[in-house]
Amino acid sequence: MNANAAHPKLITFGCRLNAYESEAMRKLAAEAGLSRAVIVNTCAVTAEAQRQARQAIRKARREAGDDVALIVTGCAAQTEARAFAGMAETDAVLGNAEKLDAAAWRAVAGQLRRAAEKPVMVSDIMRETRARPVPFSGFAERTRAFVQVQAGCNHRCTFCIIPFGRGNARSLSAEEVIAQVRAAREAGHREVVLTGVDITSWGEDLFGAARLGHLVARILREVPQLERLRVSSIDVAEIDEEFLRVLANEERLMPHLHLSLQAGDDMILKRMKRRHNRAQAIDFCQRARALRPDIAFGADIIAGFPTETEEMFANSLALVDQCDLVWLHVFPFSPRPGTPAARMPQVAGDVVKQRAAALREAGARRRAAWLAAQVGSARRVLVERPGIARAEDNAVVRVAPHAPVGEIVPVRIAGVAGEELLAEGVATQEQE
Repeated sequence: MNANAAHPKLITFGCRLNAYESEAMRKLAAEAGLSRAVIVNTCAVTAEAQRQARQAIRKARREAGDDVALIVTGCAAQTEARAFAGMAETDAVLGNAEKLDAAAWRAVAGQLRRAAEKPVMVSDIMRETRARPVPFSGFAERTRAFVQVQAGCNHRCTFCIIPFGRGNARSLSAEEVIAQVRAAREAGHREVVLTGVDITSWGEDLFGAARLGHLVARILREVPQLERLRVSSIDVAEIDEEFLRVLANEERLMPHLHLSLQAGDDMILKRMKRRHNRAQAIDFCQRARALRPDIAFGADIIAGFPTETEEMFANSLALVDQCDLVWLHVFPFSPRPGTPAARMPQVAGDVVKQRAAALREAGARRRAAWLAAQVGSARRVLVERPGIARAEDNAVVRVAPHAPVGEIVPVRIAGVAGEELLAEGVATQEQE
């Protein structure tokens, strides 16, 4: 191994929790002597995500050569360990529990040095009973810090394989979360994003009656130096009243919520085994907007779920306008082996693609109108890289190239360029 290389290369797919864990693995692998390794942190949410992971593994091997260890981990590695271990390009496979275990990384390094049998360390994730706190190690390439609040999910949506990759819901204690947030702020991060697999379930397995809203309130109270707090995807069926109270009264909680909606038709939601109906989703968005008029909503929606008729799809399509969804993540349905939805009557592939395209078009239209309405407004934006910043509501804002990266700066919105807002004094490429 090359002792001069400080950190391994991370290739990360999927959610913000994976991004958080990749930063932890960067440090754990380096400490184990794997500074030159390439680590592929996979996602299993769709068949396409797994295909992309396999493609990335083959490309990484071609680029890195044969003398660099290539280690695969993440949700796809957890659920399909044998398949990834069988790839000629891989040198080791680590499960989701093992990837945050320093002892597992030392064991992998030892086996690789001895040229022993390919290490495959993937335990039964369902046996995990608590979330493992990982010391905050900084985010080398990000101005925002992600902080894990929980792991796993107790729900069994009929389309989803993630619980089998992440295990059952396990909460970190409030004290463990606050310690991570405090460390992130001390490391210079002005914004923290709370992440997990099902963050609105936080606290259900802890002693007492605390829920996500209580955790958010404690973070803002006990880390007053933190200027911006954001939450990742939430479930409208689980959100608590305390969270809504904090949303209404605390400006440091960012006015941007990403909703795990999945569909806008009651029968499809029932067949998905979701815990909300269409009316509850609309009501939640209306309540949140009444409490925080500047709020922006994103959402996950699946196109072409099994048995979905044109009328059912029309209900999902209408939800884009009814909930004013401006950040839409559209997933064309792909059956995951072993899930109930894979055994249901499937929608034709070309129909699935058409419906996904219609959803994306509706989302783009809604987002364009929303961006246009912000022209003339004053904003405070976090500069993420030279010339690019992010507003409170998650809008991307093009700012002056000399704006200080990592700082929050005031701007006035002067125009729109594609899917970006333009700060006053910043010209479009066409004008330049």
